[in-house]
Amino acid sequence: QVQLVESGGGLVQPGGSLRLSCAASGSIATIYDMSWYRQVPGKERELVAAITTSLGRTNYADSVQGRFTISRDNAGNTVYLEMNSLKPEDTAVYYCNAREYNMGWNHYWGQGTQVTVSS
Repeated sequence: QVQLVESGGGLVQPGGSLRLSCAASGSIATIYDMSWYRQVPGKERELVAAITTSLGRTNYADSVQGRFTISRDNAGNTVYLEMNSLKPEDTAVYYCNAREYNMGWNHYWGQGTQVTVSS
């Protein structure tokens, strides 16, 4: 089992920046990658950015490429999402996800943190 705790959401003006953190605990040695997703009411949850725990390979949604950066600490316990040049359309609940392979893929989710971009 993996537990995820997010922090760092809040209200920011357009063009501003926020940094989200996701701390993982439990069976972290089996995590293959960690990701950030976001969801707005009435829409499906969408992948924002992902990073593999071993090699640090990243990928981003087209909508955030060049503005958001995902990173992890050296121990691989914490993942960050640095969000710059924020737009109102970035407003959503952001969820941290961890994926492990153990006789099949298992997904773990954090509780979510609200990001609101508004003037």
